[in-house]
Amino acid sequence: MSATKSSHAPALLVILAFATVYVVWGSTYFFIQKAVAHLPPFLMGAMRFLTAGVLLLAWCGAKKEKLFEPAQLKTAAVTGFLLLFIGNGAVIWVEQFMPSAMVAIMVSSSPVWFVLLDVPRWKENLTNVSTLTGLFSGFLGVVLLFWEQISNSIHVTSQAPKMLGLALLVLASAAWSGGSLYSKYNSKGGSATVSTAWQMIMAGIFFVPCSILTGESRHVTLSEVPAEGWLALIYLILMGSIAAYSAYVWLLQVRPATQVSTYAYVNPVIAVLLGVFFANEKVSYLQVIGLIIILGSVLLINLAKYKKAKSLN
Repeated sequence: MSATKSSHAPALLVILAFATVYVVWGSTYFFIQKAVAHLPPFLMGAMRFLTAGVLLLAWCGAKKEKLFEPAQLKTAAVTGFLLLFIGNGAVIWVEQFMPSAMVAIMVSSSPVWFVLLDVPRWKENLTNVSTLTGLFSGFLGVVLLFWEQISNSIHVTSQAPKMLGLALLVLASAAWSGGSLYSKYNSKGGSATVSTAWQMIMAGIFFVPCSILTGESRHVTLSEVPAEGWLALIYLILMGSIAAYSAYVWLLQVRPATQVSTYAYVNPVIAVLLGVFFANEKVSYLQVIGLIIILGSVLLINLAKYKKAKSLN
């Protein structure tokens, strides 16, 4: 996908990109847990993003796209560090010892960070009642969606790791939002796909020294990793990174950041629905209420942005 202005982005392509980010990233909660059960977190992150980035860059090279632009590389390095290394890396590490419900709650605070950090759009976002209502009701919906699991986990998880994990997830959400906005406002043109590839390669490089310094290689034998671990990693590479992350980076260029950030509300919904359909999990009345609130909030935010775009045309 190439960078393009919002007004010229084909509606069908925008819908497909949102669907990819919503559905695929909603499934990655499950696959990240499967992967880190067999692979150390930093090593897994390095393998995931280096492989995805190199594959995507090779594909761009085969299409004769320009691969090396200094300005683009600088933006990719900063974005890769904030978005994938800090933002995604903290989530990967924390999922080793924190309940996925708590992780989902903290990650879903990203849309609020988008509003707070998106200074050029403060006037638009902070004065739009529909956007603000949608943001905060969406977060409330996620809390309701996982309330029972959170209540159960409070007495199970020891206090020190819990506080550390919460602090890291707050940092991760802020870094993800900040990195997304940096990418949106500092893209220097050229191919969004090439930029995405370099972001993943840079992030993968950042993961390598962390894996070495923490001695992860001493605790894993790759030949003993079961097929389940490798299949989870392959899914994260192909779908989570190449497909969904590419769609996300492109959406940041063609749609308002606040609208794109609604993925953080929809992803937990997808995760719960996948559990219902494929793992025979039960859904409580409280979760149903949470699901309805989340979907209503996302619809409210999207309608607000649609009306804004229509008024400008």
